[in-house]
Amino acid sequence: MPDAGGPTPYARGLTLYARSRHVPASLAVVVIGAVAVWVLARIGGGSPGDSRLSALVLVAGATAVASGLGGQDLALDRTAAIRWMPRRAAHVLLGGVLIGAVLLAVQAVSGQQTAPAFVVRDSAGLMGLVALGAAWCGRQYAWTLPFAWLSFALVVPPAPDAATQVLTWMLLPSGTAAGTWTAVVLAVVGTAVYAVGGPRR
Repeated sequence: MPDAGGPTPYARGLTLYARSRHVPASLAVVVIGAVAVWVLARIGGGSPGDSRLSALVLVAGATAVASGLGGQDLALDRTAAIRWMPRRAAHVLLGGVLIGAVLLAVQAVSGQQTAPAFVVRDSAGLMGLVALGAAWCGRQYAWTLPFAWLSFALVVPPAPDAATQVLTWMLLPSGTAAGTWTAVVLAVVGTAVYAVGGPRR
C-alpha cells in the first residue's frame, strides 16, 4: 500500500516511463534547438517567423523526441502485460504538442510568430513521420525520414502541381489543402503503425 502523501503507483510508473524514454533530455534538446535557431536567425538578419526556419525547428524537435520512441529492452516493448498501444499513441501526440508549444513560445518572446495552424500541421505530420520511421527503421534511425524530407523540400523549386506540393508540404502556407492532407495522412498512418507494432527490433 503506498505511503500517505507519497506518489501513487500510476505516478511512479509514469515517471519511470518518462525516464526510460529520455523525456527530460528530449525536452532539453527541443528547447535548446528552438532557441539556437532563433538566435541564429537574429544574427543572420533573418526572420524567426520564416517558414523554413520554423520547419527546421520542428524537424529538430521531432528528431529529438524520436529517440524516446523505443526503450532499451525491445522485448519489454512488446509484452502483453502492458497496454502499449495507448501509451505509444499518447507519446506521439504529446511529442507533437511539445515541439509545437516550444516553437510558439520562443517565437512569442521574439515578437515574430508563425501562424499557429502552420505549427499544428507540421508538428502533427512530423511526429507521424518519426513514428513511422521508428516502426520501419527502429528508434535509432527514426530521425532520417523527417530530415531527408526537409532536405529534399528545401531544394525542390516551388510549383503549383499536386506532386510538388506534397513533397514540400511542411513549407507550404497554412491552409494549403495539399499540405494539410499530407500532414494528416502522415500523422494518422504513422501514429497507427507505431501504436500497433511498436519500434522495429
